[in-house]
Order: sequence, then C-alpha cells, then structure tokens
Amino acid sequence: MRYSQLLIPTLKEVPAEAIVVSHQLLFRAGFIRKLAAGIYNLLPLALRTVHKIERIIREELGRAGAQELLMPAVQPSELWEESGRWQKYGAELLRFQDRKGAWFCLGPTHEEVITDLVKREVRSYRQLPLNLYQIQSKFRDEIRPRFGLMRGREFLMKDAYSFDATAEGAHKSYHQMYNAYRRIFERCGLDFRAVEADTGNIGGSLSHEFQVLAESGEDEILSCDHCTYAANVEKAELKAREVTAGEPTHAVEKVSTPGQKTIAEVAAFLKAAPSALAKTLLFKADDKIVVVVLRGDHEVNLPKLKALLGGVEPVLASDEVVSKITGAPPGYAGPVGLAGVEVVADNALAGATDLIVGANEADTHLRHVAVGRDFTPSKFADLRLARPGDRCPRCEEGKYVTHRGIEVGHVFYLGTKYSVAMNARFLDDKGEEKPFEMGCYGIGVTRTMAAAIEQNHDADGIKWPIGIAPYHAMVVPLQMKDAKVVETAEKIQADLTAAGLESVLDDREERPGIKFKDADLLGFPFRIVIGQKGLAGGTVELKRRGSAEVLNLSPQDAVAHIQKAVAAELQKSA
Repeated sequence: MRYSQLLIPTLKEVPAEAIVVSHQLLFRAGFIRKLAAGIYNLLPLALRTVHKIERIIREELGRAGAQELLMPAVQPSELWEESGRWQKYGAELLRFQDRKGAWFCLGPTHEEVITDLVKREVRSYRQLPLNLYQIQSKFRDEIRPRFGLMRGREFLMKDAYSFDATAEGAHKSYHQMYNAYRRIFERCGLDFRAVEADTGNIGGSLSHEFQVLAESGEDEILSCDHCTYAANVEKAELKAREVTAGEPTHAVEKVSTPGQKTIAEVAAFLKAAPSALAKTLLFKADDKIVVVVLRGDHEVNLPKLKALLGGVEPVLASDEVVSKITGAPPGYAGPVGLAGVEVVADNALAGATDLIVGANEADTHLRHVAVGRDFTPSKFADLRLARPGDRCPRCEEGKYVTHRGIEVGHVFYLGTKYSVAMNARFLDDKGEEKPFEMGCYGIGVTRTMAAAIEQNHDADGIKWPIGIAPYHAMVVPLQMKDAKVVETAEKIQADLTAAGLESVLDDREERPGIKFKDADLLGFPFRIVIGQKGLAGGTVELKRRGSAEVLNLSPQDAVAHIQKAVAAELQKSA
C-alpha cells in the first residue's frame, strides 16, 4: 500500500478532551475521529489493528471449542424483565420504544438473548457442553464517556457464553476460556495480569479480570511478589493472623476528646498511632443495622462486606441512625456497650488488647479497650482493603505490590443465575429437567487496541506490538525524484509482500524529517529508509521502532531481518 492512497489524516494538535495518551495518539495518528460523545469512527489503520485482534480471538476461541454466531444489537424488554435486569441494570441501558410502543434496548451485553436462544434450541445433555461467541458493537450509555476508546458509549466487544450440564463441567469450561484469554493477550504482545475480581452487574460467583499494566490504568490491582496470585484491590484477600491473645493489662479509661472526631484528629490529640485506634462504622443492610469495627489505619472493603452479608448491598447509616443507636453524634461511635445490633470485626483486630474507640458519648473516647473482654464481635472476617506490603494469602513468603491496570477482558462463572430466572432447562441423562450451568466471557476489542497504546508509546508516538500492528513496516524513500531510490523502495515493498509481511511505502513528496516523524507517530514496528547516499554503498537503513540502533544492510538482508524478527515474535506468543 502507498501512503498517498491511504486515509491517514495525521494532526499536530489534539482536542482538549483527549487526556489519556491513547486518545491523543489515536486522534493525532489518524486512527479515529469523534462522531458524538463516546462514539467514534474507526479509520482504516485502526480497523486493521482491530481485525488483527479479532483474528487472534477467533483462532484461540476456536482452539477452545467455541463457535461464532451473531445476535441482534436491539433486544426486546421482555427478555430483560424475565431475567430481572430491566430496572436493575440502571441508566446505562439505553431504552427506547418502536412505532408500536414496544420497549427495546441497545444491548450492552447478551446474557438474556443467548439464554433465550439456547433454551429454545438445546434440549438434551447430549448437546452439551456448548460455547457460543460473537464479536459485535455494544452500547452502554455512560454518564461521563471519556478517554476515547477506553471508556466510550459504543464499543466493539467479543462476548462468549458457555452452557454445561453440571457445575463441574462449567468450571472446566471457565478454565478453558481463562487459558484462551491468556493466550489471546500474550499473542497481542501485552504485559497483563489475570486478577480475581468482583462480579458486579453481571452476577455469578467466580470472576477474573484481565488487566493490561499501564500507569494510566483506572484500576488498582495487587499482585504477590513471590507467587502468581493477583486480584483487583476490591477483591484482594488477606490472610487471618494467627493470634495468641494476651491478657489485658489496663482497665478501660474514659478520656475527653472535645471536637476530635476523625481518626487523624483523635490520634494526634491522644498522641497515638492511627493503628492503635479502632473505627466503628454502622451500615444499613436491607432493614438491618450491622456494626463494622476495624483498625484505625484500615479502610472497609464494601464488596467483602457485601459478600459477608449474603449479597445484600451495605449502605452507610445516616447521621440520624448513628445517633439513635449509639446515643452520640457521628465521630464518637464505639463497639463497647452497643445492644440490639450485630457487631462484626476485621481479622486484624483479633486478640487486640489496647485499643482506643469511641465511647458512644459526645466528645469522649475509651482507652485500653480489649476485644473479648469489653466487646465480643459475632464474627471476625476479612473486611478491609488490602494494600501494598500486606502478606499474600496464598503463599507464606510473598507481599503485595501494586500496579495500575486497564481491564480488557473479564470471565465470569454464572452458575444458574440466568437459566433459573429465564427457565432455561435441558433433560439430563436420567430424563430430569435441569437448569443450564453457565459462564460468560468478554473482551473489549477496541479497548484492547487503546490499552496497547497506553502500554506501548513514547514522546514521538505509538510503538505497536508486532502481533497487532496495522502494518509491519514503513518503507521510506528519501528522494522521490531519484529513479533508483524509488525503484529500490518498490522492490523492497514487493519482497516484503512476498515474505508475507505488510508494509506502507511513503511515496509523498515530503522532507525526510516529516516522513520520519509520521513513521514514529504511526508506530509500525520497522522502518526502512532508502537514500542516495546509502544506495551508493549498496545499503539501506533499518530501524526498529523505539530502538536507537540503526542497521545498514543490503535491501535483501533488511527484508530477511524483518521476516526473522516478525516470525520470532509471533512464534514466541503463538
């Protein structure tokens, strides 16, 4: 392909709204153009990368036994009402009526549609396991679409759904897809972590996110520096301490703390470390009040608390409720003497014998409070947010280190959440009706492209991984009026094509500096420069994007070098 024939509208400036690097570079390099808030046109170079990601996905899902189909983007409300998500999903679900007044939505995901399809077409266990996937545009009406393709309203997604006869079979399907995802992102040339995660709106009981590591990532993830365990910060587990509780050495002492409400204020006023304090938080869970006690320097983990409460969403109690239950204004709540409410404590407080807590009395705290003597929680549990330096729960030697991550894939074990709600059943080997055991698996295709740029760029532009680069090489003749230079460039491009490699010949009448800047901005892995001076000695210049090294090689050797490098990179990740 010749540069002059391609639609590559590069720009020097970017919109003020383009904050993250991928949005800036995709816009500057002529990969995308905005149509509306969170909705973008994908230009030819972007679509080439998207197609390469799709090809990798199709190959790996084919290896995992999945079959491709295509479902409608427009979905009737009846299916969502049947699953119970029509109202629960929230404002991100774009609802509309047709001319007859029937309600529909633009699909943000397809659990309802696929479950309805399978329940109509699959009747016997002999037809299982079954794994179906599609690559399709989705729409989620984000309240604040931002970061270009990283968080748009319309996006390209691969979503897959597995159906099994047993939970054991469903777990096998889950791990097959988990392994397929690892291969997909390895082949895309990305540095990523597969982390345990909360299931969110999708539901289910087992979930992993695939996070591309990048400084601009919205998600905080923690991984062990010794073993392979990694988790989203909301999911990261903490191992319960083995505690041998000592005998309390002091009686409880009431101390005046006028106007001191926060942990920092009380710690400074009493000249104590925040870790010597315990914070007492009151949550409303349906019609029940639950009191959570944890160390002063720790933060409550709401997903963990929700799991402890059996899936009920905890909401912080109002100031009025806190005052009614404790008899004191907010800031002075404590676990000692509370009656008629359940008190749970974080594992870190097990065996604590010298705590400072609120006294349930205005401007007052208690010192020397001992767990078990002065208050006894109904249970201890892992209730706090993990943080860097905490011990890994899966091995004895490791500690958590922190990363920023961009979620590009998510796998869920759903169990019978949707099959029971939608009465999707099959006949087992005894002739009895059973609900399907399900899993669902998503990859943000356009988001993966953006995440690759967030991880692979420099001040000059994009640095595409070989596996998903729009083209492998840019062929740059410096003197377009020199017949020998042009002839050599065209011969090199023909040889690259014959070797199965993709290239763009920059045939523009532009200065070398402009051509070099554009080549770096577009970020193809290799650049071959053909100039009069080099050809006089029988060589051309070969440069790898992001490397300072320039090789002077014969045209044939330059092509062979690229062919070998591409083959080695693709073989490494295949």
